[in-house]
Amino acid sequence: MKFTAIQIAKILDGEIFGNENAEVFSLSKIEEGKDGSLTFLSNPKYTPFIYSTKSSIVIVNKDFVPEKELKTTLIKVSDAYKAFSTLLEYYDQVKLCKTGIETPSYINETAIIGTNIYLGAFSYIGANVSIGNNAKIYPNVYIGDNVKIGENVIIHAGSKIHSRTVIGSNCILHAGVILGSDGFGFSPSAEGVFSKIPQIGNVIIEDDVDIGAATTIDRATLGATIIRKGVKLDNQIQIAHNVEIGENTVIAAQTGVAGSTKIGKNCMIGGQVGIVGHIIIGNNVKIQAQAGVGKNIKDDEIIQGSPAMGYSDFNKSYVYFKRLPELVAILNTLEKDIKALNEKK
Repeated sequence: MKFTAIQIAKILDGEIFGNENAEVFSLSKIEEGKDGSLTFLSNPKYTPFIYSTKSSIVIVNKDFVPEKELKTTLIKVSDAYKAFSTLLEYYDQVKLCKTGIETPSYINETAIIGTNIYLGAFSYIGANVSIGNNAKIYPNVYIGDNVKIGENVIIHAGSKIHSRTVIGSNCILHAGVILGSDGFGFSPSAEGVFSKIPQIGNVIIEDDVDIGAATTIDRATLGATIIRKGVKLDNQIQIAHNVEIGENTVIAAQTGVAGSTKIGKNCMIGGQVGIVGHIIIGNNVKIQAQAGVGKNIKDDEIIQGSPAMGYSDFNKSYVYFKRLPELVAILNTLEKDIKALNEKK
């Protein structure tokens, strides 16, 4: 797919300096630019590369004034970094702009499918499914019975959406996401045998949620596991049954949240965090990577460690953690000295 400098300038409302018919068909870093590639310059640290780059077009800020002769075409904009991000979004939309139903695929006769959708090959749409307009469903996606999907949803290849899951509008599910899988519920008998507790709830994903590849969200035992509006989940996250995650909370990869825990709004949770079940985490909480959270957390706290503690308390304690062998040696010496003094009395 090729774009000319004129086309790019129109998209970005920019001004061209150089060859307006210059063409690009790939993106690159400015220091790695090749003929036919598009790049940008926003950090002054990379300014020297603009004089040697082989990129055909470079997006720069309006106040950029070259000090040497350039071999590339410039497009000047108000904010080069933001403009390049806008162009990436535009490119992604064009790339993902597929429509039509590929074969082989299965759509149950009771399913309601919106307009302008894309359904990739080997996908399965169950009974009484509702899919909104402009949805993009890539190959090998399974959508179970009675699932409801809003408008402008993108479901990438290999994802599994189990029965009665509800997905809002403008959501993105990356490859291999599993929604509505069986909750981890078992009841031990007196003999130590675990019996299955039926998990008959569902999963509700509100609008504008982004779910990373291979992330799993289990259905509730009763009621719903709920991911609120604007939540962003990284890859390989486990969300257990009856968990609720508040609006605009962000969680990094490999975090696990156990059942029935409630997480507030605008939280930031680092990678590999473990959170026990049946606790409440307040709003605006920050949890550092690899923390182990075993109790309720109040609004606005920053915590770290395993078991997790206040961020400042952890940093103070760490000064002593790393000196522990030395401190133990000092204590042993003091103990011997005290014992020797007592023996002299």
